[in-house]
Amino acid sequence: MAFWLLKSEPDVFSYADLVRVGVEPWNGVRNYQARNNLRAMREGDLCLFYHSNAKPAGVAGVARVVKAAYPDDLQFDPASPYFDPKSSQDNPRWSMVDVAPVVAFPAVLSLDTLRGLPAWTSSPLTQKGARLSVMPVTPEQFSEALQAAGVILEL
Repeated sequence: MAFWLLKSEPDVFSYADLVRVGVEPWNGVRNYQARNNLRAMREGDLCLFYHSNAKPAGVAGVARVVKAAYPDDLQFDPASPYFDPKSSQDNPRWSMVDVAPVVAFPAVLSLDTLRGLPAWTSSPLTQKGARLSVMPVTPEQFSEALQAAGVILEL
């Protein structure tokens, strides 16, 4: 099993929205490195669901990958802001996975709190600069986040 972090702005799609809908395609990713991370995901992998551009920004819960990478349907829709005219059905450029909620954190685990956790000091998330919307997380980082949030999860 691998661990990941997925970022979403809560006013666009929050962890509560994921709980409400049950299963959601993680689509619209238009960065090649983030896309490659999506393609590396497997069913059963766990994801920290991160609320970005929020006060406070931080992890709101845990999601599970329920369907491994497949072509992102938005790349073929001319009405979508994620349409890619250079992508084709025969050679799709962009991928998505389906995720489902596992557990909501009692409170958002803030970025400031993550910065104070030893395993997170080397994470791109806690560093200044560009941050991917989909990134790998080490087992130690995942465990520290759960512990800091007061969440017990059988892995």
